[in-house]
Amino acid sequence: MGEAADTDPVEVAREIALRRLDQRAHTRAELRAVLLARGTPEAVAEAVLGRLAGVGLVDDAAFAASWAQSRHGVRHLSRRAVAGELRAKGVDRGLIEDATNAIDDDSELAAARALAETRRRALTGLPSAVAYRRLAGTLGRKGYGPGVVGRVVRESLAEWGADAGDLPPGHDEP
Repeated sequence: MGEAADTDPVEVAREIALRRLDQRAHTRAELRAVLLARGTPEAVAEAVLGRLAGVGLVDDAAFAASWAQSRHGVRHLSRRAVAGELRAKGVDRGLIEDATNAIDDDSELAAARALAETRRRALTGLPSAVAYRRLAGTLGRKGYGPGVVGRVVRESLAEWGADAGDLPPGHDEP
């Protein structure tokens, strides 16, 4: 940046935002927070963000859809957990609903099963009750409700050959 850019708050704000966007996509709220934290006047921040949104560099709807697909498909997060992350990133409630509507009950159950399968090796050889608690804890931390957790844990342990007699009572209903 040259000396003129240092004195022009719009140019400084634009550079800050573009550097952030070079790293990864950000929501409008995230960029706004960064700009305000760096001392950008609110009116300048809004003007820069408006311009970036106008050319498609800041798009909360696209961000939310991409985030939901990635976090659910790769990280095996539940619909509820994905929505919570998007809320924390400042995404509008309607956009969150649109993004998480693509996560239906079947895909949520499939993601929970896939997560259980990734934990299989770490749980092999443990007593059934210990494996149950650890797998249930993993699924719970990813945002799955008790019905999904109980069902997936019991199915997984049965598939892995665990003795169901020493398992704690669970919630088998979806």
